[in-house]
Amino acid sequence: MTTRNHNKYDVIVVGGGHNGLVAASYLARAGKAVLLLEARGELGGATTSVKPFPEYDARLSRYSYLVSLLPDQIVADLGLTFTTLGRTVASYTPYDRESRQDGLLVSTTWDEMTESSFRRLTGSDQESKAWREFYGEIAVLAKRLAPTLLEPLKSAAELKSEMGMPQVWGNLMEIPIGDVIRDRFSDDLVQGVVLTDALIGTFVSARDMQANRCFLYHLIGNGTGQWRVPRGGMGTLVAELHRVATSLGVEIALHSKVAALESGPIGVRVETESGQAYRAKDLLFAAAPQLLARLRGLAVPESLDGSQLKINLLLSRLPRLKSGADPRLAFAGTFHVNESFSQLEAAYACARDGEMPQPLPLEMYCHTLTDPTILSADLTEKGFHTLTLFGLHTAARLFDADPECAKALAKERALASLNQYLLDPIESVLAPCRDGSLAIEVKSPLDLEMDLSLPRGNIFHCDLDFPFLEGDAGGAGRQLWGAETDDPHIYLAGAGARRGGGVSGIAGHNAAMALLAKD
Repeated sequence: MTTRNHNKYDVIVVGGGHNGLVAASYLARAGKAVLLLEARGELGGATTSVKPFPEYDARLSRYSYLVSLLPDQIVADLGLTFTTLGRTVASYTPYDRESRQDGLLVSTTWDEMTESSFRRLTGSDQESKAWREFYGEIAVLAKRLAPTLLEPLKSAAELKSEMGMPQVWGNLMEIPIGDVIRDRFSDDLVQGVVLTDALIGTFVSARDMQANRCFLYHLIGNGTGQWRVPRGGMGTLVAELHRVATSLGVEIALHSKVAALESGPIGVRVETESGQAYRAKDLLFAAAPQLLARLRGLAVPESLDGSQLKINLLLSRLPRLKSGADPRLAFAGTFHVNESFSQLEAAYACARDGEMPQPLPLEMYCHTLTDPTILSADLTEKGFHTLTLFGLHTAARLFDADPECAKALAKERALASLNQYLLDPIESVLAPCRDGSLAIEVKSPLDLEMDLSLPRGNIFHCDLDFPFLEGDAGGAGRQLWGAETDDPHIYLAGAGARRGGGVSGIAGHNAAMALLAKD
């Protein structure tokens, strides 16, 4: 194999997901000669849209599917033409109490329908009052905290003082979120709906501080915490980032998996599996830090198992609910299934002990109720819809012994869990494929590791950190932006950086700022 050397670059970015593209674009805009290396044959990483069912013209967001953390500032800075759509319904949670089927509906904007829904569930207005107070406090903090995610890191003490909300800060950063939820809410179902934001992709109990970190990032996005639908699917964000990056002069090399990485006093050298070698002064690594550690011959950091089951479904029509709720309303927001506080804790304990949870807690939403553009006009006219299902506490370890058998069991339990609340079993409304199968695609944590190189399927790459330095401000050292490593020429630019995780571009932005700050 012949090795070719390329020495014309200032910066090499490894990883062509949204963070890598954001980082490359900022650096190119600042006048840097940038090369982006992507191992796969397409850009986007987890933020891709695909047609999983070839006979249907339906482009689904296969992995990541909603947007909250992407700051408006990044969109404006890079001139991205990318639209997210709000959802009128925040969530719907069906339940069966004393043989009575109903559901807890929470509108995005508080209204009488929401108030009445809480009253039917709990018999009073106390829980709805607690809900508004709790989320009202967080909304104020989110508005203050979100802009700091694009600024140099502060110490915990400094940021706490700057926020000016010590009690709310303590509830989110210092006290286990499970204890806070138990203290603020009385109803098990309501407690569970609140808790879900602390457990997405995070395999811990409600009393683990990792749950707090997950909860925080789910509630502060863009200063509002709203989870919005990407118009046209996640692939539209990737396409737009690709357009901007190339227009700024970023050179992109696909099928370029990095096999070796060296760093010295004057810069870095990388070599791909195909034998291409590249040199640059600096390198931004927009992939998992575990992979970076292996390439550098360092100890690989440990982290939690990925713990989510992702199921994509194409429906010929929406199913009816046993509660009698309008499915166009119930599925428009996040649809919670078997996610009471006690059910979530029981599911965690079950998975921790090596068993697939039953009932399996899950949540899902219907993209096409907000944005039908991911379907052809013909499918839309016929009443087709997509559903995205996300199963909780399905840890990677549950799939190790027999991946396919475990995935089949997880799918079976997920559909059974959902069917508890449907008048029409979900199988009866799945679109049929030509080969006789149904339009359903299942991805386990091990699939995410295989498809996207996510360590153990962890969607955050590694354990989340709080968005501040946990110590004195003087201890910032190299961690001014949360992207710096022990090598002055190498920066973390992916979800594993401090303040990374989610579809935000924040890690890419901050890595670029860290590099530019030293010039």
